[in-house]
Amino acid sequence: MDPKALKEELRLFQSTLLQDGLKELLNENKFVDCTLKIGDRSFPCHRLIMAACSPYFRELFFSEDGKEKDIGKEVVVDDVDPNIMDMIIQYLYSAEIDLTDDNVQEIFAVANRFQIPSVFTVCVNYLQKKLSLANCLAVFRLGLVLSVPRLAITARDYIADHFETVAAEEEFLQLATHELLALIGGDTLNVEKEEVVYESVMKWVRSDKVKRAKSLGEVFECIRFRLLPEKYFREKVETDDIIKADPELAKKLQVIKDAFGGKLPEAKKKEKMEGEEEGVEEGEEEGEEELLPGYLNDNRRLGMYGRDLIVMINDTAAVAYDVGENECFLAAMAEQIPKNHVSLCTKKNNLYIVGGLFVDEENKDSPLQCYFFQLDSLGAEWRAMPPMPSPRCLFNLGEYENLLFAIAGKDLQTNESLDSVMCYDTDKMKWSETKKLPLRIHGHAVVSHNKLVYCIGGKTDDNKAINKMFVYNHKQSEWRELAAMKTPRAMFGAVVHKGKIIVTGGVNEEGLTALAEAYDFGTNKWDTFTEFPQERSSVNLLSTGGSLYAVGGFAIVELEDKNIGPSEITDIWQYEEDKKAWSGMLREMRYASGSSCVGMRLNAARMPKL
Repeated sequence: MDPKALKEELRLFQSTLLQDGLKELLNENKFVDCTLKIGDRSFPCHRLIMAACSPYFRELFFSEDGKEKDIGKEVVVDDVDPNIMDMIIQYLYSAEIDLTDDNVQEIFAVANRFQIPSVFTVCVNYLQKKLSLANCLAVFRLGLVLSVPRLAITARDYIADHFETVAAEEEFLQLATHELLALIGGDTLNVEKEEVVYESVMKWVRSDKVKRAKSLGEVFECIRFRLLPEKYFREKVETDDIIKADPELAKKLQVIKDAFGGKLPEAKKKEKMEGEEEGVEEGEEEGEEELLPGYLNDNRRLGMYGRDLIVMINDTAAVAYDVGENECFLAAMAEQIPKNHVSLCTKKNNLYIVGGLFVDEENKDSPLQCYFFQLDSLGAEWRAMPPMPSPRCLFNLGEYENLLFAIAGKDLQTNESLDSVMCYDTDKMKWSETKKLPLRIHGHAVVSHNKLVYCIGGKTDDNKAINKMFVYNHKQSEWRELAAMKTPRAMFGAVVHKGKIIVTGGVNEEGLTALAEAYDFGTNKWDTFTEFPQERSSVNLLSTGGSLYAVGGFAIVELEDKNIGPSEITDIWQYEEDKKAWSGMLREMRYASGSSCVGMRLNAARMPKL
């Protein structure tokens, strides 16, 4: 055996033996020479163990020259929950502690008070791993109070990533001024607009107007007013009663107005730090670096690099493509994503994937289900969600507020078309079944608009394409038939673009089609739309950044062996509104192969470029 490995094995063996021995001594009350008295409860222990694990108890039991103090056997401890202290003592003897979201902060505070680094470290690690929207502010404040920079910084970064959501919480209004400044002062805030920062600050001020109006001058330094639209500044900031009432802030408003007009104040000289060498850097004028006031800072926040992108998801990766810049970014690896899936990007910009066949390995007798994932764009990973009951393929997804609908499709066990509709509540994280579709179909399209879900086209079990369209009103739990398309079709692209449903391509009894149509919600009528340049099925139609795109699909082409047959196409087309024509953007986008595609807004600064 390797000498290092042997040494480590012996160390672990001895540590385990020692730990077991100490635990046994405590349980059998042997050699006990100390009792911690907390209220009406007593906790026997060993001075040697407590002193070895805690500088606090070492100082309590021993003098500086190492002699044992005569303080008696019983030590009274005040202002501590006896249950918490019992857990900590048990940990010191056994290295076992049951941390939960309910007790960790209290255990952390007690470990800090009695200087028990092992428990302290365990609590810090737990809190870092368990950060959530519900506890991040409390953990941030705890890190500051207990002077634990590692914890405070981790929580601060989490809050920065989720700032808009956290700022809407009641607990945000309880922040002290220095805590607020620590959160909003940096570049890493994940906000697309500085308006979010300004409005959060003013809401915080108004929650305790008398006290906090005095702090507004200091907080002003962290708001980047030059990132606000000038019109917003005039209408919202200049007219605010609290700001107008402060003469000093009024002076700053004038400076900001001048800056909007291109006139910046004379910058102050940055003071040299002690020990900093004199000299002039290349490109700098002689003298110290010049700084503008914080409220004139116009550096963009991290969240301000969002772009409207085409996201292509297959079983290898999710890749985001910027048409304007012709750049690709890696949104997340996707080895766990099934090949035959359906994707949906909701109005709240959340991307969900449903599909494939999920088998519960721990319970082989459980019914088959479909995989269900949500993209965590901040962590660049897929979050596994509760699998969808009733496994199916050739279905489609719609949405209404916090609900997702998996509509119809083909049963993966019987291969029959379905009329059932599965509903997922994103708040309760539960699946249920809702009102059935009026007929059994598969290969249809689904779009959502104005709190209604539209199910279009598809095929019936006799393999005939239909042109019917149904609309679902979840409030009324009702499906209703609307005007039918001019052309029956299945396996086609559909999207809501500029207030109309656009459909293109697909397949019917006559084969593939290039025909396209547009549906007017107001008149309940379908009209012809610019025909697609090539007959194809399964085209991905999407609307992003105000433009209409078509990605990939299948067409009948001449194959490598000179025969004619179906082949996957991986090109990208854009619809030019002014010319009413489709324009080819890319002949081949390799990331589109085997992909579902959605339009989504993502932060290019957070993703590696491909």
